[in-house]
Amino acid sequence: MANQDVVLRPDMGGIASAAAMPGSSSRPIFACRGAASTSLRRRSGVDDDYGARSPCATSWVVQAMRASSPARSAAVDEYAAWTRKHPSALASFEQIAASAKGKQVVVFLDYDGTLSPIVADPDTAFITGEMREAVRGVAKHFPAAIVTGRCVEKVCSFVGLSELYYAGSHGMDIKGPGSNAEEVLLQPAREFLPVIAEVYEALVEKTKSTPGARVENNKFCLSVHFRCVDEKRWSPLAEQVKEVLRDYPDLRLNEGRKVLEIRPSIMWDKGKAVEFLLQSLGFDGRSDVLPLYLGDDRTDEDAFKMLRKRGHGLGILVSKCPRETDASYSLQDPTEVYIHTYIMMQIPA
Repeated sequence: MANQDVVLRPDMGGIASAAAMPGSSSRPIFACRGAASTSLRRRSGVDDDYGARSPCATSWVVQAMRASSPARSAAVDEYAAWTRKHPSALASFEQIAASAKGKQVVVFLDYDGTLSPIVADPDTAFITGEMREAVRGVAKHFPAAIVTGRCVEKVCSFVGLSELYYAGSHGMDIKGPGSNAEEVLLQPAREFLPVIAEVYEALVEKTKSTPGARVENNKFCLSVHFRCVDEKRWSPLAEQVKEVLRDYPDLRLNEGRKVLEIRPSIMWDKGKAVEFLLQSLGFDGRSDVLPLYLGDDRTDEDAFKMLRKRGHGLGILVSKCPRETDASYSLQDPTEVYIHTYIMMQIPA
């Protein structure tokens, strides 16, 4: 993080004073230079710690699509064994509260599948009023941020809380509290915007022959949703995506829950975004800080892994199905997230 290409833009106006999270030190977050540092760029087609895959390999894409779509619920004994390793955050609340004693809690929340249910139409993944009030309450007690694959503008409109930080496009577009959408704090992949727009148009055209397929433009990344696509058409859909990406080696393909994600090939993800926020708030390297990250998707594993590697901080996976994870605890669905978010306010600020 110390080598991140970040500067204070002279046209940011009052961003320095506005950028501090509620409850944090006064240290500001700074704006990012337009082009991402060339040291961050990578070529796709190489497996590494950031999960890059070759966009031209159809077989792994289809396997990933199936892996994100379990055909059956876990057996009772299988789930029980998994929850012994990743216990319920609700049942373990006293233990979590004990870990937070005497520390500054910082809360990071994914959106889809965490604050809102997964739905067939991504444009209708609305947060409930009750969940919004619970998140608002947490933000009054602790520094809080939404970290999502969605574009910042869309998730801001869904959540409707100006007191939060928002890290959209898997952390590639970060803005601070306030109503001014132009106050951009960090965009490490800004140079990819023209390419992303070009690939979006190509994917829309290429996939229009696949019933149920939908391409979502999340500004710095693209999502190809296949939740409404017949499984028999998954392989042809993967081939269509592969054909488009063949001419764009600086983009990489990742899988999520019923979605294929196309992102710039830079060393940046949700884990890096959380690191950036912690460092910018003056919390980096401090033992008296406890980051909590709640998320449901494979892309959230980057944040779970980062917290585990740092040796402090807790990841909470939202899932009803056992799977390999670097999270410490688990919750089953957004309803349990709501309950947990509400009772988090009992932890002393």
